[in-house]
Amino acid sequence: MYVVGIDQGTTSTRSILFNEKMEVIRESRRKFKQIFPKPGWVEHDPEEIWKTVEESLEEVLDGIPLKEVVGIGITNQRETIVAWDSKTGEVLYNAIVWQCRRTAERVEELRKRHYEDILEKTGLVVDPYFSATKMEWMLKNVDEVKKAKEKGTLRFGTIDSFLAYRLTGEHVTDPSNASRTMLFNLKELKWDEDLLKMFDIPEFSLPRVVNTSEVFGRTKEGIPVGSLIGDQQSALFGQASFKEGDVKCTMGTGSFILMNIGGEPVISRKGLLTTIAWRLKNEVTYAIEGSIFVTGALIDWLVNNLKLAESVEELTKMAEHVSNEGVYFVPAFTGLGAPHWDPYARGLMIGLTRGVKRENIVRACFEAIAFSIFELVDLMREETGKSIRSLKVDGGVARNELILKLLSSLLKVEVERPVVLETTAFGAALLAGMAVGIFEKDDLFKLRKIEKTIVEHRINLREDYKRWRMAVERAKNWAH
Repeated sequence: MYVVGIDQGTTSTRSILFNEKMEVIRESRRKFKQIFPKPGWVEHDPEEIWKTVEESLEEVLDGIPLKEVVGIGITNQRETIVAWDSKTGEVLYNAIVWQCRRTAERVEELRKRHYEDILEKTGLVVDPYFSATKMEWMLKNVDEVKKAKEKGTLRFGTIDSFLAYRLTGEHVTDPSNASRTMLFNLKELKWDEDLLKMFDIPEFSLPRVVNTSEVFGRTKEGIPVGSLIGDQQSALFGQASFKEGDVKCTMGTGSFILMNIGGEPVISRKGLLTTIAWRLKNEVTYAIEGSIFVTGALIDWLVNNLKLAESVEELTKMAEHVSNEGVYFVPAFTGLGAPHWDPYARGLMIGLTRGVKRENIVRACFEAIAFSIFELVDLMREETGKSIRSLKVDGGVARNELILKLLSSLLKVEVERPVVLETTAFGAALLAGMAVGIFEKDDLFKLRKIEKTIVEHRINLREDYKRWRMAVERAKNWAH
């Protein structure tokens, strides 16, 4: 008996086949193209994304009797939006990616007039990150989208919704993804009429909202599709973060920190987001979240753009036994996310002297990743009044033990790394298994295994953190 987790991410699609013990049997990954039509604009080709899903699924299921595959779960890059025509099934424009800043001016106008109202209804700060202004932009600027709206055949969806439609023909999403659009009312748990009017988005174009774990359709081969969940919420679930105060940090292209806050939403006043973690059997769990736009992307930049080393391992060796030599780095390549929300901030390196070597610059970059994460976890502790027992980490950058040691030193807690680092796919597959009745939620405590616990309290970074915060202030509003 097998379940599949499809993890449709920002730079690649992974399909992972798990057995009934949730052990990884087979994995297939496909990268796809990043499209940058103008500075600050980021797009994906939805047809290419769909192709990566088809190919990776085909590869992991090759030779497996389909009757033994009991469910598929989908987890996805959130906020990225696709428009298609329900009559033809045709995609009407490239997907506008969560990182895209094209609606920054519109967001500035909304912040002045509607900031509090949108925050109260959705739990989100007004930012180009979220889906609503991307949909609005398409409706104003793409003729095919305008025509489909007039004909009543326009369909909008985050990536989970687009893939669900392609796999099953159903136009659906789940609350974890709906809560990232800036159109979903957190308390009423439905598309908000006032917000739909504000952005001129017709409700018929939006997906039906189903439970996070629920069989809503089947593939043409008859495999049940049993879960849709945003990638960060899926990682929170996959890390068995079921108690209030449980915190996980996924370190991939960006870093995303979520804390389980239970059955009632708490609206942040310090630049954090309130979001739906999941809805199981119509019972909602909420989370508070902080998003950092650049983490793994910073390490890639050091290797591929600056050519400071041949590999991540080489970078780590360079940074391990040196100080930052007074250098501080702010990786605001696409603006700053939580808690600053400044789309006009840009990357900054400050403190350079003639004594600085490339090793010190690499160290400053690694510290910047740790400082960004610490800033958000510290804010969560302050705002919710909850103490945290540990930090659960996952994602590709969680392999980097130097960064984990820096985090443990800053937070003064242990950092837990699971055996399966791809907890996004793990969580989605487990939710799909729950939908078809082969798992219960409590099974996850047995199924999740810890590979390493890191405790490191010897590195004193508090003074460096204060200096880094000063550098962040200097990076703000640069591109305005």
